[in-house]
Amino acid sequence: MQPIRRILPVLLAAVTAALSGCADPTYDTSTPDKLLDAVQKAVQDGRPEDLPQFIEIQAREIQFDDGVTEASAIGDVKGKLSDMLGQLGRVSRKLKERFAKDLSKKTTEVDRLSDRFGFGPIVERAVTDPFAFLDESRAKLTAEDLGDGTAALLYSGNPVAGGFVALVEADDGWRVTVPLELVQSNEYWPQTRHEWAVLASLLLGVENSLTMFEKELDQGKFKTLDQASERVGRLLGESVIVQSVIYASMKDKR
Repeated sequence: MQPIRRILPVLLAAVTAALSGCADPTYDTSTPDKLLDAVQKAVQDGRPEDLPQFIEIQAREIQFDDGVTEASAIGDVKGKLSDMLGQLGRVSRKLKERFAKDLSKKTTEVDRLSDRFGFGPIVERAVTDPFAFLDESRAKLTAEDLGDGTAALLYSGNPVAGGFVALVEADDGWRVTVPLELVQSNEYWPQTRHEWAVLASLLLGVENSLTMFEKELDQGKFKTLDQASERVGRLLGESVIVQSVIYASMKDKR
């Protein structure tokens, strides 16, 4: 028993150290500028799955027929978004490793014109470096604290998306948000339990498509980056189109 007693504290210490090492990182979002730094840090650290935690969507104090609150429905959508972004990050890293030589080549105008579908370069950029703009744009992004718990988000001194995207102070720090009075008046903003569920399903569909593509990528089915980009573009396009049609039809019925 004596050797076990001596070893047990060492094992417990090792387990504690391992668990603390695997803990999710904490981000300082105590000011609008620190929030922008936190977004950039999540991207630079290769943790796109953390990005949804920087989003604040104000929920109405309502409960749907099945007992689910709108806050819970929004939380589910953010959870699915986190999973999807995490999967996109993994696919992106694998593509960069697998086709490093292709990515180092410069794409000429002739290459763009010869692309059969016309959006190959766009898809390629979206799946090989999907979060680069969040990192690259940090130098031009600023926040103007308005002193009322909100801040204007500016890009090169101009409001982002015409002021449609802003920053708001939450209980645990600052977050990116969209003004509720603006989105609620938009006909495509989800208003029902089923509409929020379809949005969650859309994100799950995108994640599943990326998972399917990752398996094919691991199996070595693509010889070039162009082939891989064409395949993932088709998979994502089909998934998004189907769910978008479902969502649009629900809105039309309303």
